[in-house]
Amino acid sequence: MQQGPLPSTAVPYGNNPKAGHYVKSGDARIYYEVYGRGKPIVIMHGGIFGSTVEMGRFIDSLSKNNKVMAVSTRGHGKSEMGKSEPNYEQKARDINAIIQEETSDSVTVLGFSDGAYTGYYLAATFPAKVKKLVAIGAGTWKKGWRDFKVTKEMAFGLDSLYWKQQVTLSPEPQRIDEWFTSISKMYSSIEVKKDLFKAIKCPVLVLSGELDQNAPLETVIDAYRLIPRAQLGIIPSAPHPVFLVNFDAVWASMKPFLLL
Repeated sequence: MQQGPLPSTAVPYGNNPKAGHYVKSGDARIYYEVYGRGKPIVIMHGGIFGSTVEMGRFIDSLSKNNKVMAVSTRGHGKSEMGKSEPNYEQKARDINAIIQEETSDSVTVLGFSDGAYTGYYLAATFPAKVKKLVAIGAGTWKKGWRDFKVTKEMAFGLDSLYWKQQVTLSPEPQRIDEWFTSISKMYSSIEVKKDLFKAIKCPVLVLSGELDQNAPLETVIDAYRLIPRAQLGIIPSAPHPVFLVNFDAVWASMKPFLLL
């Protein structure tokens, strides 16, 4: 998501020393920020071009009555890459480490795209830790259905401002080429199997834009049908970053689910 200079009054999400924390998870230090008080909620941004900034309106809205943990997932923002090949199992362990650090309670999880897939794995692997899950823009995923070949040159060409910001934040800027290679390999080879969705026991709200190009509507509906306790929300005429296009509709869909 392209990010211009923030207004002087804006909270610098993803780079806020007043709210920032680190936790060691496996071979990496993972950065996250904490806002508000109350019932715990974990928020995770999208992949590759994702950052905590894009989740700002969710943080603003939810932190009024909740303790929000906004995560810069592995390899994004101030979080380290680690040495192992990236995968959702490891990302789920990263989030579990944050939950253990911050609360003895189970949490509500809100994830977009890559963050939503991490949420699926977290809920299936650590069922006692996840009370509810809101998954935006993430459906079933067959191996090889998309071929990712993202390079630094390609990424900077698409959004140079964003990547200059990310390099500034990164604790390992010298590894950026390695990161693009590893993340492209992950997305090209991953398969999110039916068994994963069936193993999720908590209530899940599966949300999507009708015109989502990254998680096509049929894959989102497939995930909804596979998850035992799922609800479905489709925002008409909206693309993958549905909440950036129509936040009010997404928020209206979420509120009843969060209050259940």
